[in-house]
Amino acid sequence: MRNGASQACGPSRSLWMAMNDTPVFAPLTADAHARTCVIGAGIAGLTTAWRLARTGHDVIVLEEHDLHGGQTARTTGHLCDALDDRYFELEHLHGERGAHLAAHSHGIAIDTIEHICEEEGIDCAFARVDGYLVRGEGDPHADVLQREYEAARRAGLNVELLDSAPGGLERFGPALRFPRQARFDALAYTTGLARAIVRMGGRIHTHSHVVHVDGGGNAGATTDSGARVQCENVVVAANVPFNDRVTIHTKQAAYRTYVVALRLDPGSLPDALLWDTLDPYHYVRIAPARNGTWLLVGGEDRKTGQDDSTLVHYEVLESWARSHFPMALDVGYRWSGQVIEPIDGLGFLGHNPGLADNVYVATGDSGNGLTHGTLAGLIVADLIVDGDSPWRALYAPNRRTLRAADAFVRETLNFMPYYSDWVSAGEIEGLDQLPAGEGAVLRRGLHKIAAFRDEDNALHLHSAKCPHLGCVVHWNDAERSWDCPCHGSRFDARDGSCLNGPAAHGLAPLEAPAPSAVPTSRPAIRM
Repeated sequence: MRNGASQACGPSRSLWMAMNDTPVFAPLTADAHARTCVIGAGIAGLTTAWRLARTGHDVIVLEEHDLHGGQTARTTGHLCDALDDRYFELEHLHGERGAHLAAHSHGIAIDTIEHICEEEGIDCAFARVDGYLVRGEGDPHADVLQREYEAARRAGLNVELLDSAPGGLERFGPALRFPRQARFDALAYTTGLARAIVRMGGRIHTHSHVVHVDGGGNAGATTDSGARVQCENVVVAANVPFNDRVTIHTKQAAYRTYVVALRLDPGSLPDALLWDTLDPYHYVRIAPARNGTWLLVGGEDRKTGQDDSTLVHYEVLESWARSHFPMALDVGYRWSGQVIEPIDGLGFLGHNPGLADNVYVATGDSGNGLTHGTLAGLIVADLIVDGDSPWRALYAPNRRTLRAADAFVRETLNFMPYYSDWVSAGEIEGLDQLPAGEGAVLRRGLHKIAAFRDEDNALHLHSAKCPHLGCVVHWNDAERSWDCPCHGSRFDARDGSCLNGPAAHGLAPLEAPAPSAVPTSRPAIRM
C-alpha cells in the first residue's frame, strides 16, 4: 500500500484531508471470496469491518475512491448525543422509549470510538468536551431550549440549562449544556481502523467501484472491472444504497452542507461544541491541529442539485463567523459534504428492505453521521454474528414512522418539478458561450447536454440524464460537479464518473466538437 490523497468528491479540501496521509490499497483485479463483503470505507463500513475482523470473521472492504474520497473526510468531527433533530421531535416521532434509545445508542457510539482509539492506539485528537445548544438569532420559538431540556432529560441525558455558555461563547445567551460530547479527526480515526483491519487479516481494496450487488445464496459484489467478491453477507455502507433504486430513497433526501475553517490564536475560545436552533442550523467547534488552532463553522445546508449559488454559502458562513467570533483570523480551508436526511431523524441501519436477509445497508446519517456510522458498525456486525441487536427495531430500514407521513409525502414529491427540465431551454445556446472552468446544461434537439470546459479549454460533454431515475443534472460551482436534484447523485465534471449514489453508473459520455475560440475565463477558485 502507499500513501495518497484523492480529490474524488470535489476540488475542495477539508482540514483533515490536508493533514492526513492515508493508506491506499490495490484495486480488486481478480475474483475473491470472503464471509462478508463491505462496500464503502467510511466510518460505517470500516467500523463494521473492524468489529467483524476482531471476531476472526473473514472480511473484504471495497472502496471506489480512497480513504480521502468519501464523506467521512468531509465532516467536522463532532461526536454528539445532542442530536440535530430535537429530542422533543424524536419523542413525537418515535415515542419516549424511542427517544431514550436514540440518546443511549449515540452515547454508546461515542464510548465505542473512545474505546477503539485506546485499544488500537489511534492518534486522532479525540477529546471529551461539552456541547452547547443555543437559540439561533431569529428563531421564533422562545421556548425551544426549555422544551429540549425537558425532552432530553426524559431521554436520560444529564443536560443542564445555563444562563450562557462559558468564555467567548457567552454572547449567544442561554445555553443547554450537553456534557461528555467529543471531537476528533475523523480521517485519522478511519485510517487507524483500516490499518487495524489489515493487521487482523481483513482485506481492503481501494479504487474498486461496485456496480452490482447480489443477495441470497449467490451473494456477492461485482466491480466495474468485472472482478467479483463471492460472500455470505454484503454490507452496503456507501453513504447511500446504490443497489436500491427507489425504496430507501423515498424516505431520505440528500443535502450539501458547507464548512469554513478560520485560524485562531490558541486559547481564544473554549474547546467546546456549539449548535444553534435555526433551520438550517450552524455548528461550531475548535480544532487543534499540527498546523495551528482552527475555528470550524458549518451550516447553510441546501438540497443537493437544487441550489444555483453554491459558492455564496462559504461567504455567508464566513460573515456569520466573523460577526459572532471577532477574534477569528484568516480562512484556511473551506469544503462541503453530502448529508443524507431521513424523514424521521434516525438512520437506516440493518437489513436492506426488499432484498435477501444477507444484504445490509447503512444510510440516513442526518447531521450526526459519525455516531450513526459507528452505530451501523455495532448494529450490522451484531446482526451478522448474533442475528439481533438491541437497537435493531429503532434503526430498521423497513420501519414505518406514521407520524412522519407528511415528511414522506413532501420528500417524495419534492423532485417531481425537476422533470420539467427536459422541456426547458438550455442554460446556454452554444458551447462558444461556455467560459473555461465553468459548466452548463444546453439543449441539442431532444437531448440535454452537461458541458464542462476545463481550465485548459478542453470540453467534456456528457448526457445530462442522471442514470438513477432520469432527472437532468445541475452544475455545482463549489465542487465542480454535476449534481442530480432528485435524489442527490453526483458526477465528476471531467469523466462523468459517479461521485455519490444512488446512481450506480456515471453519466454517458458524448463526443466533443473540434476546438474553437472560447470567451475569457474567470479566475479559477482555489481552495
